[in-house]
Amino acid sequence: MSDPRPQPLPENFAVPLGRVVNRLGVFGHKVRWYPTVASTNDIAAAWAERGAGEGCTVVANSQSAGRGRQGRVWTSPAGAGLYVSTVVRPTGPVIPLLTIAAGVALAEGIQTATGLVSDLKWPNDVFINGRKVAGVLAEATSSQTGICVVLGFGINVSAAVYPREIADLATSLEREAGVSVARGNVLAECLCGLAQRYQQLTDGQRGEVLDAWRGRAVAMTGRCVQWSEVGGIREGTAEGIDDSGALVVRTDAGPARVTAGEVRWL
Repeated sequence: MSDPRPQPLPENFAVPLGRVVNRLGVFGHKVRWYPTVASTNDIAAAWAERGAGEGCTVVANSQSAGRGRQGRVWTSPAGAGLYVSTVVRPTGPVIPLLTIAAGVALAEGIQTATGLVSDLKWPNDVFINGRKVAGVLAEATSSQTGICVVLGFGINVSAAVYPREIADLATSLEREAGVSVARGNVLAECLCGLAQRYQQLTDGQRGEVLDAWRGRAVAMTGRCVQWSEVGGIREGTAEGIDDSGALVVRTDAGPARVTAGEVRWL
């Protein structure tokens, strides 16, 4: 099946992006808008395979098969959120911290656009008042010009009907702000944040990104977590992240590093 055809970028997105063009870096200059897609990550990956340059971005009004980590569904009702994927072509040392940098960028972009302060939870979740409002999904793919990463993110902007299993765990920007929130403004500021933090990684300023993430993850420190690895389920107390972006957990057997897989916060 061929990809759906992009449509002209709506004015309520084009105008805010135009206002911040000098802060977007490589992001936001080539944006493809779709009324609906199965997954923005899939559309961006196909674009990357055909040679799309760094910063090429896909935005959809809805997704029929949006996904998060571990194959989970990301509920994507029409007009209720931001469903975005962008192509990056990072060098090796940058890749492990891409999700960390994107989480910081979303939190900062949301705060600039709405005034809402959010918390970060390893590895890819953005929370406001204990409820999830946004998430990041990074997927590597091959292309004509080598390996690249599709960096996708979803943000719940306005109230929507969520599946019963997540209804009590999710929130939206408008619910937390108590006022209407313009999706275009949030997108523009999040892409600006991503441009800044990605440039820092590219320039070797990893410490700035890590410190910004740690500053928004205070609520995570000291939480009990469980995770799976070869040999079974392990449990311990989260202590933060190390300089590679791995979650550091204190256990009875000593410190452990969690670099991938499912983590359950207790």
